[in-house]
Amino acid sequence: MWRAGRDELLATHPASPVPVEERDAFRGVEIGEYQPRLRFEVAVDTEVESVRWEVPSATDGVIPFTRVGVLHLPAVGDLDVWWLESYGGGVFVPVKDTLAGKGTYGGGRYLLDTVKGADLGGDFREGWLVVDFNFAYNPSCAYSPLWTCPLAPATNTVAAPLPVGELTA
Repeated sequence: MWRAGRDELLATHPASPVPVEERDAFRGVEIGEYQPRLRFEVAVDTEVESVRWEVPSATDGVIPFTRVGVLHLPAVGDLDVWWLESYGGGVFVPVKDTLAGKGTYGGGRYLLDTVKGADLGGDFREGWLVVDFNFAYNPSCAYSPLWTCPLAPATNTVAAPLPVGELTA
């Protein structure tokens, strides 16, 4: 259901990052086989220094984030949890794995972006999140250079291959 919905949005939505001239030929995104071991219900470690991360954008000025926690994921590594300080606010967790540029998008993918409804559950206010790498998806800039995307910072780079979620051809 997720794949069908995502493919439909990418192929037909007026704000799709897939260039208009490529949409008729678009046949969907390659998705890795689901691996249950890459789904976590995990506590958010909030005992971290608040760090500001500012991402320059071609259209929106600077997109500001503040680090609000860290996820400690067995056999994967640690990922910073960021709070989006503009738009509608929300939790943002990007990831870049060892397959980046060789099987997954080179700049990394997104796991959670609650301002856009990309949230599988949990309750950040209660201190936990559902993190499922099987639903990692490519940022819009993976489809078109006309888009500016916050890419995974060094603190969201893991030394594990994650051959699930949206892949690249």
